Amino acid sequence: MSFKFSIGHITYAFSDLKELMAKATPFRTGDALAGLAAESNQERVAAQFILADLPLKTFLNQVLIPYEKDEVTRLILDEHDLTAFTPISHFTVGQLRDWLLTNEVDNAVIKSIGAGLTPEMVAAVSKLMRNQDLIAVAQKCENISKFRSTVGLKGRLSVRLQPNNPTDNAKGIAASILDGLMYGCGDAVIGINPATDSPESTSNLLNMLEEIRLKFEIPTQSCILSHVTTTLEILNKAPVDLTFQSIAGTEKANTSFGINLSILKEAYEATKALNRGEQVMYFETGQGSALSANAHHGVDQQTCEARAYAVARKFDPFLVNSVVGFIGPEYLYDGKQIIRAALEDHFCGKILGLPMGMDVCYTNHAEADQDDMDNLMTLLGVAGVNFIMGVPGADDIMLNYQSTSFHDAFYLRKVLNKKPAPEFEAWLLKMGITDKQGKRLEISKTHHLLNSF
Repeated sequence: MSFKFSIGHITYAFSDLKELMAKATPFRTGDALAGLAAESNQERVAAQFILADLPLKTFLNQVLIPYEKDEVTRLILDEHDLTAFTPISHFTVGQLRDWLLTNEVDNAVIKSIGAGLTPEMVAAVSKLMRNQDLIAVAQKCENISKFRSTVGLKGRLSVRLQPNNPTDNAKGIAASILDGLMYGCGDAVIGINPATDSPESTSNLLNMLEEIRLKFEIPTQSCILSHVTTTLEILNKAPVDLTFQSIAGTEKANTSFGINLSILKEAYEATKALNRGEQVMYFETGQGSALSANAHHGVDQQTCEARAYAVARKFDPFLVNSVVGFIGPEYLYDGKQIIRAALEDHFCGKILGLPMGMDVCYTNHAEADQDDMDNLMTLLGVAGVNFIMGVPGADDIMLNYQSTSFHDAFYLRKVLNKKPAPEFEAWLLKMGITDKQGKRLEISKTHHLLNSF
């Protein structure tokens, strides 16, 4: 089905829904690289006008990637809840946007329709939103996840403590963990990207984290971000809390990661069978991953990203985050594009019911800096992001990119009056790291953690 819209004496034509979605997307380098972006702002506005008047039912009848060729498409359509969709089934994309912004639509209402929304519907409505709209609607959502700590409660902000080391050096990792704990970080997870993705290395790191957690009775969970198949191999030999995997929004992109829905299901069921927690999966995503694998099928990168959230939603994850600026300027060129993409990703994830966090980050060859990340981190804090990253000095010396620091997390909690997860807040108070108001106490040389770590 083709679409047309005239502005003055110029008529803009779009051959199908896939092209319409791409041309309606705010500009980013990834879509331009793929030859999908609108050629002018006028063409983009024409596409947005058509998209605004498009019935939501269209996305159930016109798929962007063929059902018979893509298991993510099959997942989206097979699990769509028509009952949940009924209250909004008469809406256009523009009407959904306006409705979401009304005062009457709160967290409970959004949850009641969540299973009736497809990722493509949510991606479409985000393309019509200003940044403040994305923030205002996401802020309504309270998507709570629970393991040893409770993440996502209103008025709370959690942090993944990310003590990566380029050689997986145990002392270096332990020093970073200690530093992070002293700044109130680690309530979402203590999560390490291993320098060596092997069963032996993953087991050693898990055993070290378990020893630290048990010794100091830290109410958190650990995760080694190895490939899911590596985790499956050591599942009954090491203390696995969360199974991690990077995921994307097309079957072909996931195949390039060495995974499919069947493997994720096996990992989910096996990890749950350990009985260490109910929500046991940790997923990371990022705009541009499908394009970088030449697996986007002509779908714009933001819509591909939203489709990845259908994969995540299937497995009731404890944590999900977009690594928004990590893939590089070929996909998100500068601070403005990174900020916009992060707000889109957070909005889409929250509307689809995910416990959504964000790695507020960029690579050193992007046109971005820490001021851009300060802006984005603050905007996401206002939007109610579940968690951010805590990296020593904001500089990940193993993955070679810039993220957010332990100090950044402390700043964000302070200026927005946010607290850590309640179990972790109590632990920080007991350990003499913060006071009842959440202020960081002066740490003496005789502090228990310093002497015992």
